[in-house]
Amino acid sequence: MENNDHRQANQAQQPGNTSIARIVEPRAQQIKPLEERRLIHHDGAAHRHVDVFRELRTRLLSLGGNDNFITMIAPISPGSGGSFVACNLAAAFAFHASKSALLVDCNLRDPSQHVNLRVDASGGGLIEYLDQQMPATDPVIYPTGIPDLELIPAGRLTHISAEYFSSGRMRDMIGRLRQEDAQRHIFIDAPAVTASPDARILSELVDFVVLVVGSGKDTPERITKAVSNFHSDKLAGLVFNELP
Repeated sequence: MENNDHRQANQAQQPGNTSIARIVEPRAQQIKPLEERRLIHHDGAAHRHVDVFRELRTRLLSLGGNDNFITMIAPISPGSGGSFVACNLAAAFAFHASKSALLVDCNLRDPSQHVNLRVDASGGGLIEYLDQQMPATDPVIYPTGIPDLELIPAGRLTHISAEYFSSGRMRDMIGRLRQEDAQRHIFIDAPAVTASPDARILSELVDFVVLVVGSGKDTPERITKAVSNFHSDKLAGLVFNELP
């Protein structure tokens, strides 16, 4: 798969640019460790998970048209595999020859994407950026070792996430990230709908919402209640995840 030119060298800072990505790719991740962590990869064309996430990608593209868009993935209940779906769906978009993907870990109480993707996030993450502890020219976007897939890790743990997600700085950041690259699709890994109001607040920032249902875990009543939190025009669908 072709890499965009801007991923092959450091991007120079431009006047007025408030989001400079760390775009030098590290050594590519090896296939076996990816499979051990249930992460799809470009060489796994025969793997059934690859086909499932490519189908999800196709459905979202049919809804979003030619424009890049922002998708929130939220499990209905904790432990239903929302982060698993978010990461692999972002990877499926990164596989596309003309797309790139940015995954934002918004599960601030229990972040996992930096661990899952083996990213050293010691340089800070989303919370540090929103707290303005880091310069506006450093968006804490990290390469993942998967071509055309980048990550904004959650940063330090916090239990006051709703205040961050409803802030103007969060809204402005998401808007800039979309505008900077017309090929970039943004995926927000959100906390469980039943655990906090975070997913509902984050849904105000996105174009589409994908809800992850834990098969055998979430009852029809719980699913119906969760769906009612979101505008019907944004709800792209439900993913039933067979829990291990």
